[in-house]
Amino acid sequence: MIKVSQLTKSYQNLPVLKGVDLEIKQGEVVAITGASGAGKSTLLHLIGTLDFPDGGEISFLGKDVLKMKKKELAKFRNKNIGFVFQFHHLLPEFTAHENVCIPGYIGNHPKKEVDERAQELLKMLGLADRMTHKPSQLSGGEQQRVSVARALINNPSVVLADEPSGNLDSKNAEELHNLFFELRDKFNQTFVIVTHNTLLSEMSDRKLVMKDGLIC
Repeated sequence: MIKVSQLTKSYQNLPVLKGVDLEIKQGEVVAITGASGAGKSTLLHLIGTLDFPDGGEISFLGKDVLKMKKKELAKFRNKNIGFVFQFHHLLPEFTAHENVCIPGYIGNHPKKEVDERAQELLKMLGLADRMTHKPSQLSGGEQQRVSVARALINNPSVVLADEPSGNLDSKNAEELHNLFFELRDKFNQTFVIVTHNTLLSEMSDRKLVMKDGLIC
């Protein structure tokens, strides 16, 4: 489903990725681990088309995303990629339900369809009674589940998660990890997760270790 070949990336003449090769299959839960500075988040951002490599190729669903024009790429990203970040990145002025709906509205899906899908996801994630609450009224675990619902709103081909349990206590982290596998089993959802969490990496279908800008 996703194939990257010989990806390179430098920042201010500092090489971060040095020729990474990687293939992700539909329905896999893949953990990317390694020490800080190994290039994990950079690789995730390149796969998610949030940044661009200096060299190499990225094939996503058989398409060369690096050759897409800006508007085409934005549309492709909105439709096919969901993101979950360590710090949630929820908009504080909007409710949980509104935060989840935003990618659907951006994708120009019918409002009624988006609203119903958001409600369905929030209920499935145990947030039926928290839909009208703003992020400041939610616990860290609840905020992260809202961000997972937001990532899933457009039925993406893959969810990319960058240290998703990094700010959660052990109980909420375990619940989030189990949730990823439930979603994979229920929807055949693909997850690529950058994590320092040993439990999550061991639970995954594959654990990839990065070191010095390469996958070992």
